[in-house]
Amino acid sequence: MIDGPTIAIVEDDDDIRTQLAEYLEGEGFRVARCTGGADLDRRMRAGPAPDLIVLDWMLPGEDGLSICRRLRDAGGPPIVMLTAKDEDIDRVLGLEMGADDYVSKPFNPRVLLARIRAVLRRAAGAAAATGEAAPERLCVADLVVDLAARTATLAASAVEIPLTSAEYDLLHCFVTRPQRVLSRDQLLDWTRGRTADAFDRTIDVQVSRLRHRLDGAGSAAAALIKTVRNAGYILAAPVGPQTVPVRPQTTPAKGPGEA
Repeated sequence: MIDGPTIAIVEDDDDIRTQLAEYLEGEGFRVARCTGGADLDRRMRAGPAPDLIVLDWMLPGEDGLSICRRLRDAGGPPIVMLTAKDEDIDRVLGLEMGADDYVSKPFNPRVLLARIRAVLRRAAGAAAATGEAAPERLCVADLVVDLAARTATLAASAVEIPLTSAEYDLLHCFVTRPQRVLSRDQLLDWTRGRTADAFDRTIDVQVSRLRHRLDGAGSAAAALIKTVRNAGYILAAPVGPQTVPVRPQTTPAKGPGEA
């Protein structure tokens, strides 16, 4: 009986979908085969949601970028884009729409498998680089990062900021290594490991997306992620364990005699 993570394959080419499904099943994954966005939506509604989606870019009807964008907005599972487009601008666009990784056709199934496993490890919260016990929650500026739940929350309002798996991985790198210049190579190694390829400047895209997410949520932490010219990036602020519980912001009670 196959008891591994569930991968949804959204691919309109019958041959590719069948061959990839059989390959992944042979590697111990459960596979949901989908021909397009509508088919995927039906399976998502029926539940449970897949652990990861392999999503073809060029689909009839709603294309892969549109599906990727709306799944990200809804806080859906990690996504690996699968497409014949191989220009740098296409990769950037896919990542900006919220994809966690990108594999070009024609592809080696082993390469795709490595990418899938890497994204799943990140989504499950891979162990920290050091074996030292770390606080469950870390605070920087007005942001609380829950290392176990893989969430980022505004301390004052208890509002969670929606982050993709890749964005959270970057944030995790910064809050666990504050006030230290981190090179692009280091960030790539910690977030993508051996799956990184020659286009690895896409780390800049992911950092930009992370800043945008934090800034859009009104977090002061966005401005603390600084670019260090010719070196990389730094979280230019101290980080400490959470000492005060995150509570929703309330209106102060009026004192005696106040109108």
